[in-house]
Amino acid sequence: MTSDAGAPWLVVGLGNPGPDYAMNRHNVGFMVADLLAERVGGKFKRAGKAQAQLLEGRIGPPGPGSRRVVVAKPMSYMNLSGGPVNALRDFYKVPVANIVAIHDELDIDYGVLRLKLGGGDNGHNGLKSMTKVMGSDYHRVRFGIGRPPGRMQVADFVLKDFAAAERKELDYFVDRAADAVECLVIDGLERAQSTYNS
Repeated sequence: MTSDAGAPWLVVGLGNPGPDYAMNRHNVGFMVADLLAERVGGKFKRAGKAQAQLLEGRIGPPGPGSRRVVVAKPMSYMNLSGGPVNALRDFYKVPVANIVAIHDELDIDYGVLRLKLGGGDNGHNGLKSMTKVMGSDYHRVRFGIGRPPGRMQVADFVLKDFAAAERKELDYFVDRAADAVECLVIDGLERAQSTYNS
């Protein structure tokens, strides 16, 4: 499946709204979306009927090489992300292949990135919700958070803040993930995978 070059891209950071969740591992998608918004230049605004915050702009060098992009953060809580994403997809007429979900990934070591198109949800409730309403043929930027230590439950692990040792490198990894999203949108999946699939 190829992207429609003339259509906008919808870049979705997955997470939970509110200050209590802001630094949770599960919210790394929001962190990357916030950085992308800074780069695009502007502030998030509340979407009309979609339960989301969004920012419209362009990614890439000025001129024909840039891409129109809508950066969004669903405000519906992770398990219900699909509704707001689908509403934005309909409003902006975005092909599913032009959607990028940025999310935490348990089965990848901390800070490691994997980019792909389509696939399963691997138990991730945000992806599960998105796939339920629009199928699975969207791009994913998977940000590794590793597995919980010992016998800690997965739900407890993802809803805890990054550990002190992890926070020392978090800004670097978030920056790299934002670079990967930009590369994916501008240069395509194959180029982004070869550069960022560490």
